[in-house]
Amino acid sequence: MAKIFSRETRKHFSKRFAPRLIRLLLFVIWRTCKVRKILGEHNLTPLLNAGKPFIPVYWHQHHVYGAWLMLKLKKQGVNIGFLISPSADGDMSAAVAESWGTIAIRGSSTRTGAKALRDLYQAISKDKISPVNTSDGPTGPIHVFKPGAIMLAQLTQTELLPVSYAASRYWQLSSWDKFIIPKPFSKIVIAIGKPVKVNKTMDEQQQAQACRLMQSMLDKLQQACVAELNRPG
Repeated sequence: MAKIFSRETRKHFSKRFAPRLIRLLLFVIWRTCKVRKILGEHNLTPLLNAGKPFIPVYWHQHHVYGAWLMLKLKKQGVNIGFLISPSADGDMSAAVAESWGTIAIRGSSTRTGAKALRDLYQAISKDKISPVNTSDGPTGPIHVFKPGAIMLAQLTQTELLPVSYAASRYWQLSSWDKFIIPKPFSKIVIAIGKPVKVNKTMDEQQQAQACRLMQSMLDKLQQACVAELNRPG
């Protein structure tokens, strides 16, 4: 059976309309869900007062309310950036990021790892951008903290800011990251951990220890969000 639309037509539709659909979906979720509490919000104060870039880190499955928090920080003067694949598929995510007024840094930690690290270094050091790091992405394993953010924090001497969230009701995709989409009118709890600064002279073994520390912090923040949601009232 012949395809109704050509490849170019589908590509044009995806580039033009898919970002709008994603923004509409997020708008519905963000407007109908209630952020019940932001745990550890005071941990942002020293970073905001310093006015310097930092590196927000959260799991890949937590993009929906990770992005919500990043836009909240943008309104407070933080220059937020997202590392997005330079592939054609990444064009859609880049269009969404740019429509929010955030920065799309085009690069892949797997395909163009060294270049992506250089671009992120420049984004922090020269352009004063705070680049989001989804620390088990882009392909997993799920909830395993990879060394990219640690290496970037070492090079720039920029603090890592761990973030997590939980939703009372949600859909979970069958993708490698088990991506979470909160259902409309659900309750949300977000947790922000203490900023972490890593030693510039860490060796490979110490980097691995730092990865385990960050992984544990993200797991504990997630548990705190779930516990808060389960509290009466």
